Order: sequence, then C-alpha cells, then structure tokens
Amino acid sequence: QDRLLLVEEIRKAHMEWEVAQRRFDYVVEKEQIDYAIFALEAAEKRFEMLLKQAKNLNISAREASAARSMGVSS
Repeated sequence: QDRLLLVEEIRKAHMEWEVAQRRFDYVVEKEQIDYAIFALEAAEKRFEMLLKQAKNLNISAREASAARSMGVSS
C-alpha cells in the first residue's frame, strides 16, 4: 500500500514539475521569473526526493507502470 502511494506521489510530482516548466517558459516580468525559478527548483527537488525513496524501497519502473495501469490515486 505504501509503495503504491509513493508511486502515485511520484506521478503527481512529475506532473507538478511539468507545470512548473511550462510556467517558466511563459513568464515575462522579473517577479514572475523569480517565482517560476523557485517553483521549478522546488518541484525538481521534490521529484528527486521521491525517486530516491522509491530507489531505497527497490520500486521498479515495471511496478510503477503496473500501479498506473491499475488507476492508483489518492
């Protein structure tokens, strides 16, 4: 169960990283740029942290893919 929740958190973190990347691509003003950089770095750090947790639990890409196909969500 915890493994499936972690896989779902990784999926969400990846989506958040993609959103932050798109936001960064479209900002113009300095304040927006600063925020976009902060949000992108935070999303990257969270994604990396979750991937390390998965690695420590020996969660494979196959297991993650199986969880996605089962429609795991919180």
